[in-house]
Amino acid sequence: MLRFLTAGESHGPCLTAILEGCPAGFAIDVDAINADMRRRMLGYGRGGRMKIEQDTVEIRSGVRFGETLGSPITLVVENRDWRNWEKKMSARPEDRDPSITVTRPRPGHADLAGVLKYQHDDVRNVLERASARETAARVAIGGVAKALLRPFGVAVRGWVAEIGGIVADHAGKDAEEIFAAAERSEVRMADADAERRIIAAIDHCKTRGDTLGGIVEVAATGLPPGLGSHVHWDRKLDGRLGHALLSLQAAKGVEIGLGFETARRPGSAVHDEIYFDERTREFTRRTNNAGGTEGGMSSGAPLLARVAFKPLSTLMKPLHSVDVRSKEESKGAIERSDVCAIPAAAVIAEAVVAFVVADAFLEKFGGDSLVEIRRNYEGYLEQVKNY
Repeated sequence: MLRFLTAGESHGPCLTAILEGCPAGFAIDVDAINADMRRRMLGYGRGGRMKIEQDTVEIRSGVRFGETLGSPITLVVENRDWRNWEKKMSARPEDRDPSITVTRPRPGHADLAGVLKYQHDDVRNVLERASARETAARVAIGGVAKALLRPFGVAVRGWVAEIGGIVADHAGKDAEEIFAAAERSEVRMADADAERRIIAAIDHCKTRGDTLGGIVEVAATGLPPGLGSHVHWDRKLDGRLGHALLSLQAAKGVEIGLGFETARRPGSAVHDEIYFDERTREFTRRTNNAGGTEGGMSSGAPLLARVAFKPLSTLMKPLHSVDVRSKEESKGAIERSDVCAIPAAAVIAEAVVAFVVADAFLEKFGGDSLVEIRRNYEGYLEQVKNY
């Protein structure tokens, strides 16, 4: 089993992740992970925090001379902004300062539910950990997951499909083409006309003190059939993807393939017909409405996931709220935030999909080393080919 824990607060000293279950012998390119960390920081509509941080990963265990050892991997991302928050986020009781207590929860955030659940009298005790800053650690974990998939030709790519109701036209392009064009876009979208309209919408939203949400897409290509399983609910690949993607901050919906559209069509316009290629001796499909999964397992077609993210909860013109101490009517607190973080969300969702796929891959072909896993993988491909 591939599993991880993250720790750290948004304005604490650092974010830490421990990733357990990585076999030995896989090459880990820290520069490639840091490239993803930089991608997460980019995008039109990001706020001032990204001008302070310069996210890079330090590997403190589990890797030697660029290769995994088979032991837990520790990843650390320093928070440069910690120097400005050292007293406010101190672990020392003598640094407590009642004057900086946050008592006005923001609608849409974890603030109110968190203080009620944990009996806190300071919303900052909740919002620091609930912050999407935690996703920097997830992107680092996703970078390791990509390294586990890379030797087997599996690629995971993410981009933006929609922001604020403005939808990109990606018709006629495959995943590699969309991704390449999206990486050159300020809103991570392979549609120049939609990009222009979205930038204008973000600018307009900023003047009104408001925020924008959107939808991102992630494609995993090169997968063999049979990852996941139909036999138990918690082993289904699409179920695992849904769980992981909905755990992301602000995520409110997940679709695989056509998703909700499948409920609006007859079965004849939904299910991907099966053919057999006598030349290659392979089962084939001419459509991929299922998004690369059937019965909780990968089908061998590209895995396609879409994630809907709500607008950010911090508004510069805050919504109505109530002070948790005085119970008086108020406005939600203002924390430094973004107008739109959807371009970054595409990178984050990409990392999450990479982790889930890598976990399912190791579950299917598991071993203690790259050599053993490659042997299992190649044997399985031969088995499928000769079915």
